[in-house]
Amino acid sequence: MSAIVMPSARSRAHLNATDLRLSRGGRPVLTGVDLTVSPGDRLGVVGENGRGKTTLLQVLAGTLTPDSGTVHRAGTLGVADQEMPVAGDGTVGDLIDVELAQVRAVLRAFESAALDLVEERPGAEEAYAEALAAADSIGAWEADHRVDVSLAALSAVSDRSVPLAELSVGQRYRIRLACLLGAGHDLLLLDEPTNHLDSGGLDHLTAALRAHPGGVVLVSHDRALLSDVVTVVLDLDPTSDGRPRTYGGGYAGYHEGRRAERERWETAYRDQQLEHRRLAQDLSAAQNRLSTGWRPDKGTGKHTRATRAPALVRAVHRRQEELEAHLVDVPEPPLRFQPPHLDAPAGVTLLRADGVTVRGRLDAPQSVLLRAGDRLVVTGPNGSGKSSLLHVLAGRLAPDSGAVQGRRGARVGLLAQESPPPSRRRAFEVYEAAVGRLVGSGELDEGATIGLGRLGLLPSEALHRPVAELSVGQRRRLDLALLLASRPQVVLLDEPTNHLSMVLMEELTEALATMGAAVVLASHDRRLLRDTESWPRLRL
Repeated sequence: MSAIVMPSARSRAHLNATDLRLSRGGRPVLTGVDLTVSPGDRLGVVGENGRGKTTLLQVLAGTLTPDSGTVHRAGTLGVADQEMPVAGDGTVGDLIDVELAQVRAVLRAFESAALDLVEERPGAEEAYAEALAAADSIGAWEADHRVDVSLAALSAVSDRSVPLAELSVGQRYRIRLACLLGAGHDLLLLDEPTNHLDSGGLDHLTAALRAHPGGVVLVSHDRALLSDVVTVVLDLDPTSDGRPRTYGGGYAGYHEGRRAERERWETAYRDQQLEHRRLAQDLSAAQNRLSTGWRPDKGTGKHTRATRAPALVRAVHRRQEELEAHLVDVPEPPLRFQPPHLDAPAGVTLLRADGVTVRGRLDAPQSVLLRAGDRLVVTGPNGSGKSSLLHVLAGRLAPDSGAVQGRRGARVGLLAQESPPPSRRRAFEVYEAAVGRLVGSGELDEGATIGLGRLGLLPSEALHRPVAELSVGQRRRLDLALLLASRPQVVLLDEPTNHLSMVLMEELTEALATMGAAVVLASHDRRLLRDTESWPRLRL
């Protein structure tokens, strides 16, 4: 792992935002965001897709004006957004010059001050001292060397004469990121910086951000990077009062804090619902007494009826006022993943593959033996055959050599890397049709079925929308629901972190640890690989 030696921390690095609010098309995107970033702070910004993470970075960078709220910045600013700052007809050197413009300006100012000092102009000594301090504070003379170190570590093109038009988007991105890491900015705003990086590049980025003496605001879904880097987390996902939450203690503190926040929210919502039902039942009982209870037993005089009825009317009015006064002001909490219990017969072989190959995709023979409770992680570079092996195990791809045998009646489920082409049928119809086929074929008992809503994967409004209108992440959640619907005894997961939120992945990882079924997963996700580091590995 290579590291960048940066100048000492500067007290001028500071970023503060107060009560930021912004709407687009009438829909609130940012609602009351507060944050402060000082030297040494590394703020992680998290949230589901569409929660305004990129929008927040644009507001902090000054390229987007909020509807209300204020932003104050001190110090130089480096931003890695979604736009390239140099046209396609520029060169690698042009891009580096753009990103190091502040460094170049500081060095020019120093050279001018040095010339004035040599010529003994009035005030030259003071101006020279200021220019020297400015250049020293950002390590201006070492900036190009730091950029070269990052270019090499990120596997980026270092030849300044190469036209950008000849490079891929990923190569351009790595060049710009290397410049930002080497420029010595006081503040860094980074939007998904792990895109297009290999393992060596990820290690270098992690080390560079941890060593950065200024402030960092980091938008990322990479749980490993967040775990390794951030000191504070700003969560833009919904909360009980509608305002974002800030958690100290790094990613671990966010994880625990969010869990506690969620439990308080669910408790408050449940208590309000119970109280509302109690008041409604009291009103119903009072109304029943008004219609029947005021009638006295036979033989009782009219005077008794006349005195009892008004009291019952008053009781109804009082109960109705109490019900109307009780406001349910805590919104319904977000979904919580509720996986079904997956088990398998102990001590028997559920699935076995012996020496399987797939020509051009899985050339080296592979063997796998799975029993109840077994765990296996399949690793290897892209193109090594991980997906092909999982498809062979699932019976969706026939091997060119070798054999696959499954226990009679054993259910095998596969979560593929990408969702199938979406249909116009509604989500719950697709799910119910799949469950119906399983029951009709005898693969699944009627009593073992589970409703789509009970899984906690899709909100109720999404259940009744056509699959083609769901987001990519929601379609991925439906894929997971269809897998679980079959109550598989062998669970095959191919890059399960694709398009799934960090919160759902945390919940799914917890569920995998307790499943009685056999589980095989293929993944590049560093956090998932850490969480499953005790599992056996099959390296392709």
